[in-house]
Amino acid sequence: MSPRLVWRKSVSVMMLSLTGVCALAGVSVLLFILGYLLWYGGKYINWDFVTQLPKPVGETGGGMANAIVGSAKLLLLAALTGVPVGFFGGVYLSEFGGKTFAFLVRYTTDLLNGVPSIVMGIFAYTVVVLPMRHFSTLAGGLALGVMMIPIAVRSTEEFLRAIPTALREGALALGASKWKTIVKVVIPAAAGGIVTGIMLDLARVAGETAPLIFTSFNNRFWSSGWNQPIASLPVMIYTYALGPYDDWHRQAWAAGLILLLLVLAANIVARTVLARRSTAREM
Repeated sequence: MSPRLVWRKSVSVMMLSLTGVCALAGVSVLLFILGYLLWYGGKYINWDFVTQLPKPVGETGGGMANAIVGSAKLLLLAALTGVPVGFFGGVYLSEFGGKTFAFLVRYTTDLLNGVPSIVMGIFAYTVVVLPMRHFSTLAGGLALGVMMIPIAVRSTEEFLRAIPTALREGALALGASKWKTIVKVVIPAAAGGIVTGIMLDLARVAGETAPLIFTSFNNRFWSSGWNQPIASLPVMIYTYALGPYDDWHRQAWAAGLILLLLVLAANIVARTVLARRSTAREM
């Protein structure tokens, strides 16, 4: 065997080993975090934890039912706010966007995606909370909704661009107008990917804490309607983790485990939908 071939094989084995070690390290971090949360928080998750309100300060027990429902309400409002804007923005960039204006929109979207969440929280506090003169579910949902827009725009655009041009041309050749081609051919073909992007977008904002501290704040009771402060899992984790009581620390671990499991579930569902869509397309 020539020295050159030996060298190439040695480099190939070395790089393959290095990439394998890096991949294992990345997975190990996630497994370590999940195992840590399972060890410290899993034994404190029970029926009372998901159905009861927090106990008064100093008392042990209680749960975070209000925070679980509050996070669901905030994510629902965020989806109703950010998904339509991001979806239609992505459709425009993919199907109608030109060069200069589309470039500016994409560049602005990427910049918005890079804005720190605490800056987004201060912005929402100034624009929504100060004029209303109180914290509210509405303010928190709007802050998370704005954070969802850039990812929704870019993911929608990318999945629509992945649809073959021949599919559009075939619909147009059969006499369909451009908007009918988009609505009845292109969007249905990319629906699986778009839904996947939206679910990953929701999973991304589900754990945000800083914007909610500035907008929805917190509430140790049930919050009716949309115009009152509301509890959420990230803020409750932050509050309890910094509290002086051991029971609060245990509940913070349990809430962290629930939040991580919800994010993992959203990612698994999104990946499953995308994988099935790709398999069906290949068949």
